[in-house]
Amino acid sequence: QVQMSESGGGLVQAGGSLRLSCAVSGMMVSLNAMGWYRQAAGKQRVLVAQISRTGGSYYDPSVEGRFTISRDNDKNTVSLQMNAAKPEDTGVYYCKPLSNSVDNWGRGTLVTVSS
Repeated sequence: QVQMSESGGGLVQAGGSLRLSCAVSGMMVSLNAMGWYRQAAGKQRVLVAQISRTGGSYYDPSVEGRFTISRDNDKNTVSLQMNAAKPEDTGVYYCKPLSNSVDNWGRGTLVTVSS
C-alpha cells in the first residue's frame, strides 16, 4: 500500500516561510503526479499545488507566486515551500499521488499562520 508521511508544519507569522515535506513509500514520486492539499477547519480538502511526472507544476490561484512544489527522486519525497504566508493558508496539509488508484491519506501536518 502506498503511504505518505507529512512533516514540517507549525506556527508561522504572516509573511513568514515554512517548508513542508512528504515521504512516500510504495510508489516512486518520479513516475507519478503528486499533489499537496489543504484542509481548513470545517472546509473540504482542496488541491493547492501539483507536480507532474515531467516536472510541470500547477498552483491554485490563492497560492500562485508564493508556494513552490518540488520533489527529490533520490529520497522519494515531495516538498512544498511556503513563502509570504497568509492567515488563509492555515490548515492541515496533505500530500497524495493524483492517481485515483491511491485513495488513502496520510495524517497530514498542521500549518497555522498568525496575523
